[in-house]
Amino acid sequence: MDDTPLRTPAALPALRAAARDAGFTMSCDARTGSLLSVLAAARPVGRILELGTGVGEGTAWLLDGMDPDARLVTVELDESVQAVARGELGGDPRVTFVGADGGTWLEEYFSAADEGDAEPFDLVFADTWPGKFTHLERALDLVAPGGTYLIDDLDPQPGWPEGHEASVARLLTELEAREDFRTVRLAWASGLLMAVRTVSRR
Repeated sequence: MDDTPLRTPAALPALRAAARDAGFTMSCDARTGSLLSVLAAARPVGRILELGTGVGEGTAWLLDGMDPDARLVTVELDESVQAVARGELGGDPRVTFVGADGGTWLEEYFSAADEGDAEPFDLVFADTWPGKFTHLERALDLVAPGGTYLIDDLDPQPGWPEGHEASVARLLTELEAREDFRTVRLAWASGLLMAVRTVSRR
């Protein structure tokens, strides 16, 4: 079966061209993007968090699946890279771009949420180290009951630092041992894990 996405976001060609020009190679796989679009479509009026905007390819997929009343917050440390996404997608009122370290943002948002001043998210896509290899607990605590947490790039990738494969193995073991999420590994695209919160947040 050919799993090449038939429907793609209108902004994708421009974002891919900008990524090539910038030498940016960390955008999400198109198949991962198509899954993001479907997960976003499953959440009418949903609240979505993306950690790691990059040039905005994942952002474009999420927006493509979202309904008019859904909202997306996307966080990126490198504002020069995120500027590409802002330029192509910033006119969409459903998305809020945040230029910040993902770990710092998670800590600050978690503190606000703990005090009742910030809402959880129906879908969290962690496409960078914060929220995945660091600050994992903070990201998971922001997933609403019944909400989804998705990570990619779990299969060996060119340029992985020494010892990173062991870090991935530890991450998978930790996620799959949790009693408040149901998880599934997907040997597909760049290697994915999807987790759904099954009980109320602690």
